Amino acid sequence: MSNAKKTLIIVESPSKAKTIDKFLGSNYKVIASVGHIRDLPKSKLGVDVENNYEPQYISIKGKGDIIKEIRKEAKGAAKVFLATDPDREGEAISWHLTHILGIDQEKPCRIMFNEITKDAIRKAIKNPRPIDAGLVDAQQARRVLDRLVGYKISPLLWHKIKSGLSAGRVQSAALKIICDRENQIKAFIPKEYWSITAMLEPECAKKAGTTFSAKLTEHNGKKITLTDKGQVDAILEELKNQPYAVKSVEEKERLKKAFAPFTTSSLQQEASVRLGFQTKKTMQIVQQLYEGVSIKGRGAVGLVTYIRTDSVRISAEAKAAAAAYIAEQFGSEYLGNNVYTNKKRDVQDAHEAIRPSDISLVPEAMESSLTRDQYRLYKLIWSRFVASQMSAAIYDNVTADIQNGSYMFRATGSKLRFNGFLKVYKDSANDEKDKLLPPLTAGETLALAELQSEQHFTQPPPRFTEAGLVKDLEEKNIGRPSTYVPVIATLTDRRYVSREKKTLIPTELGFLVNDFMEKYFREIVDAGFTAEMEDKLDDVEVNQLDWKSVVHGFYETLKDELVVADAEMEKIKREDRLSGENCERCGKPLAIKQGRFGEFLACTGYPGCRNTRSLEQGPTEVRLSEELCEQCGKPLVIKEGRFGAYLECADYPTCQNRKSILQKIGVPCPQCGKEIAVKRGKSGKIFYGCSGYPACNQVYWNKPVNQSCKMCGSQMVEKKSKTTDLACSNKECGYKE
Repeated sequence: MSNAKKTLIIVESPSKAKTIDKFLGSNYKVIASVGHIRDLPKSKLGVDVENNYEPQYISIKGKGDIIKEIRKEAKGAAKVFLATDPDREGEAISWHLTHILGIDQEKPCRIMFNEITKDAIRKAIKNPRPIDAGLVDAQQARRVLDRLVGYKISPLLWHKIKSGLSAGRVQSAALKIICDRENQIKAFIPKEYWSITAMLEPECAKKAGTTFSAKLTEHNGKKITLTDKGQVDAILEELKNQPYAVKSVEEKERLKKAFAPFTTSSLQQEASVRLGFQTKKTMQIVQQLYEGVSIKGRGAVGLVTYIRTDSVRISAEAKAAAAAYIAEQFGSEYLGNNVYTNKKRDVQDAHEAIRPSDISLVPEAMESSLTRDQYRLYKLIWSRFVASQMSAAIYDNVTADIQNGSYMFRATGSKLRFNGFLKVYKDSANDEKDKLLPPLTAGETLALAELQSEQHFTQPPPRFTEAGLVKDLEEKNIGRPSTYVPVIATLTDRRYVSREKKTLIPTELGFLVNDFMEKYFREIVDAGFTAEMEDKLDDVEVNQLDWKSVVHGFYETLKDELVVADAEMEKIKREDRLSGENCERCGKPLAIKQGRFGEFLACTGYPGCRNTRSLEQGPTEVRLSEELCEQCGKPLVIKEGRFGAYLECADYPTCQNRKSILQKIGVPCPQCGKEIAVKRGKSGKIFYGCSGYPACNQVYWNKPVNQSCKMCGSQMVEKKSKTTDLACSNKECGYKE
């Protein structure tokens, strides 16, 4: 059948296209746009602030061939359906495609599906709709706001602090949260407090296993706080002289309800806690599971539903499938009737929570087809979803109040009676174990086995992990789950934040940038203002609020702040932090510097002395070579550099002669006869060149061997493949062995 009769479906990713193509017949062709095809230019602001903030979109550099192919396929197609992701970004990509292809966006050209399954794809094709202007406008507003913040404030940071810095609407608010937490930790003053615990047992049953603990909680009917050892010692004396008696025993049933299925942020948090994944890794793997993984005997299969969602809603079909599976596998007593509500009822609820696209694809059956990390994440998603549809776990709780004169102790016990959803999904944050109390009755006298007192100190708030930061951003309504990964990546890439034992710690540079933003652009770093802006962007999508009016209200304030910041702020001179070590070359102090790859040590005698080394590396040991400097006659010493060993004059920096140490390979140069050596380019890439350079400039990218080509006589080089070991270095010859 010719292309003219085919229906063209355009998606975002090639792997997604491959999975969808498997479900459709020969009447369809599926191609990928490979993400966005139009965007604001990188070389300039790209927003006409004098013309009602009109975006100046251009085709993305490097996408010319893809656009050409899409136009060619669309021209010969019977219909074109735009099947990009079901969110703001996806809607914007489809909208840009309508401009590229000349499609009427008010006609039904857009199809959406929450999962990549045969039924979902075919159902979507039968129900196309026009482009959703609200979704597109919300994306445009977000893109333009972020561009105005980034391109207007970042140059100030370059000029006043350091080149290469950046500011961002969500990024700067997140940085402030991390800096504020670090300031709280620095300002924290520990406070002493104590606890008293009585180890008790029934007098009538003094045998193994009946001893239990009770904590002191009240004095004269009021909560007691123990602040120093003197107070504790006085209480211990009082307690010694009086009996312990059970005042009351309360038995109560406690229900532990199942967790809601995953949203994007809750998946990021749980994958961090349970699997140790960074948010970026979680999103990369779950994207693979969504777009399609090759399953033995089935080909490419999309294992989970759409992965960028704020919703905990699931479809009636998925709920029914889960109920049938639970009843069959575990019994009807495990069926739950759980209702979950979204934190924000009206936004991004077009797609469901993250769940398996087919509940019958149990993780254990998929394990051999998945990578280890894919399997672990899929099992987490599958288990969480199944558990969300199961009944609550039931505990029998016992609370006993025990009196000693005017003091009251409390003992608690708990036993799991019915595991419910815990059968498939344990609570990682609070994995409860049975803690049993012996049978107790009111009025019963207890024997004291031991009385313990323990000193404690209050602890500062913990530093944020990635999971903790994601949770805090979500609770404060800052950004969206899809933005958390790039925000955290930017903070670490810019060296505003460093990672230490999975926690995020602001650097000196991070504090410097945050102080600048707090002083001159208070609204941008303010969590309340940022959350309010998110609500306005939601109103653009849901209530058709004019997106340009939102941008205008923001930019009018920003414009004034930019003028003030530029006029008031003097260029910051960052003082060197001395390391306490001296330079092994010239004796001057070594300072801690910030570089592209983190902190390093550098001589304060720069540029006279250019000695640098990593913080972990000790002073360089001087090793003399057998050669003398050809410029001044002093010995040459062997040094270790980024790309290996090199020779340097012992009188450096007075004599700045340096040269590489050539590792010769025993093959003569075909031009001059001198030996060929291993060399490195500026990028660190290895090549092979004549040791007689610069008199002879013969080079090879592949390693030469002691053999000439049988066809043309040129140098033979190593070029290993399935069918080849050696090849002629003369491209026009093409001889191989």
